[in-house]
Amino acid sequence: MALDQDIALPDSWWSELKSALGTLAAVRTDRESVRQNWVDRNFRRFLGIDPIQIRETTTGHADLHWANVTRAPLVLLDWENWGRLPVGYDLGLLHAYSLAAPVTAARIRREFGHVLETDAGRTGELIALGQLLQACSRGVHPHLAPLVARQAEHLTGTPVPTP
Repeated sequence: MALDQDIALPDSWWSELKSALGTLAAVRTDRESVRQNWVDRNFRRFLGIDPIQIRETTTGHADLHWANVTRAPLVLLDWENWGRLPVGYDLGLLHAYSLAAPVTAARIRREFGHVLETDAGRTGELIALGQLLQACSRGVHPHLAPLVARQAEHLTGTPVPTP
């Protein structure tokens, strides 16, 4: 679910999210949620750039959006896709689903900039944006498509191909 307006969450909620994602990152698994072959096949089509290499992975949720988190107390829902994924993917996806709510999107970048502003975090975010653009091309969250495209263009400096 994408936000269509900002939400006010207490500092404690953000701390709980950091803790939950940190705990999840420490889980060892062979489950692979995001694959290099998707990047290789789809980056030019959806992001207009050459495929990048996934160099750093972590264990993550793989579907982190606002329908899969509760407000108080924080609970992460819908675990069917969890597994190994690029660092920054979950945070990039949550940020992308927040782009129509700029104060909330800015809060995500502020709270998780230590991840998103790294090379690995940028890679994960780009993959999340590409996958969300693919979903938008299939009619899912069409109102998000221009916002996601603008974020991808901001990160890459390259216009996103028109569907």
